[in-house]
Amino acid sequence: MPAVVEVESGGTARIECNFYIPGNGSYTYINWSYIDRNNRVRLCRITGSEILEENVDYKGRLSVGEDNALSISRVTMQDARTFVCQVGAGSHGVGENRTELHVYKVPEAPEIVPNPAGISVQSSDIPQIAHCVSKNGFPPPNITWHKNGEQLQPEEKMVKIPATLTRESSGLYTVSSTLFAHVTREDRNSLYHCTVHYWLRGQRHAVESRRVNVTVFYPAEHVKLQVMPSSALVKEGDDVKLVCEADGNPAPVFSFYKRGLEDSWQDLSSLADTNSGVLNLHDVKKSSSGLYRCQTLDLDDMRQLEKDVELVVNYIEGVHVKMEPSSPLQEGDSVRLSCDAHSPVALDYQWRDEKGRKVGEGNQLFLSNLTFETSSNFSCKVMAPSVPGLEQSKQVAVAVQGKPRIVAISSPLYVRQDEVVNLTCKAIAFPRPSVHWNVNGTAHEYIENQHIASNLTVRVNHDLLRAGAMCRVSNALGISEKHIQLLDQKTPESKGVIIVAIIICILVVAVLGSVIYFLHKKGKIPCGRAGKQDITKPEARKDKIVVEVKSDKLSEEAGLLQGANGEKRPAADQSEKYIDLRN
Repeated sequence: MPAVVEVESGGTARIECNFYIPGNGSYTYINWSYIDRNNRVRLCRITGSEILEENVDYKGRLSVGEDNALSISRVTMQDARTFVCQVGAGSHGVGENRTELHVYKVPEAPEIVPNPAGISVQSSDIPQIAHCVSKNGFPPPNITWHKNGEQLQPEEKMVKIPATLTRESSGLYTVSSTLFAHVTREDRNSLYHCTVHYWLRGQRHAVESRRVNVTVFYPAEHVKLQVMPSSALVKEGDDVKLVCEADGNPAPVFSFYKRGLEDSWQDLSSLADTNSGVLNLHDVKKSSSGLYRCQTLDLDDMRQLEKDVELVVNYIEGVHVKMEPSSPLQEGDSVRLSCDAHSPVALDYQWRDEKGRKVGEGNQLFLSNLTFETSSNFSCKVMAPSVPGLEQSKQVAVAVQGKPRIVAISSPLYVRQDEVVNLTCKAIAFPRPSVHWNVNGTAHEYIENQHIASNLTVRVNHDLLRAGAMCRVSNALGISEKHIQLLDQKTPESKGVIIVAIIICILVVAVLGSVIYFLHKKGKIPCGRAGKQDITKPEARKDKIVVEVKSDKLSEEAGLLQGANGEKRPAADQSEKYIDLRN
């Protein structure tokens, strides 16, 4: 028989009974029993093919195999005892052997609970770090503690690890352990866990708990004060935060101050969140610049720490534009614009017109050959490249003065009698001029791109058509005037008659030219060199038509009268010509 048999609680234990009888004899009986307080309690008796159970405590859980091995199902903790197999062999006597049944139960994973209140590094007593429990184990397990992966050992006045073992009614054991240890500020990041250890089949096994972190309270040793955003980028109008941070836990009480005159300090704590350590400054000005101080107070040891920071509010001020010459400007003049400003940082200058278009860079702008059209409001834009968004602008009016200049009129204007028409006159000048007409009508004035325009609505009559209209534009510096000519516009019917007459004349000339060209080609119009050429047939009739053509212009004679071979004839031979047109 094996000396020890191990089985998990709830499983089935099988205990063998191996024996030898000399001469291959057979056994008379086999008794299975167990030892209880030094007493032997019979379980069953085997004789031949009969099995007699004699113990009611194991009723329904015992069975014997063909090899006489004893099986116990649904093993409990109470089954952990010594079992005896006794074999009777008649004349050969009686023999027996014993097997210890070990019942085990893997304990549950340990549960760890950290100290919820937190631990102070200044605690005089050894504080509790965490508590660990593992339930339902058998045989009794034990617990160890670990910090950052390293096992902790009890140490006088530094580390204590008391443990308790409880046997439940089920026979299983619950083990619990508590870790007490001093902590330092470095332990704020430490991780603790516990491990439950148990034996199984002669080997040691372990199950670990989760890692936990405990809250550690410690006083501040350092304080930091910073400007957000960076002080180098702060400009007038910004919202600024002064953030004070201390490395203590819990955070100390924060106070804020600003240095004033004669090293006096102005308390700004009423403007700050003293718990979070934030001082909010809204819409900062140049006067907001200065030295700020954050002061911390630890309520445990009443120790104070402080830190200073310089706040620089960048600004642009005194933007000034100078115009040379400053006297009134006339058309054709030149002017120089100069821009200056003051700032603690380097500045760039840019010039723009009233439409926002960039017209120059640098702190000076030179404008030459000025006209009314170039009159405008120019702005000098001052920027700080090192501080995004920091800029200021200043406008200056460049006004060109002079008498009015008429730039457009509706002339000549084709009109018809009794027609209602609009006469337009557009001018430019500074100071602003007034427009007058020498004829009566309804006038409407409006401004268009620095120009003043006047529309006069009138009815055309004979006098207006004959004399036209005069536009007169004037201001304090002079007068300009222009005449608008009105031309009579023919009716569409008269225009049509003239066009038809012209077309008919062109057709008649074309037909006549074609006939002459045809007769010339047929040779019926021979041209002689004498003063008169008779191109009639020998016998003339009274119904013949004779056309006399006289030419006084040598150029026309030279061009019209040519021989059959294209030879021009002398002018002396072309004084009188007779053309006989016959059927």
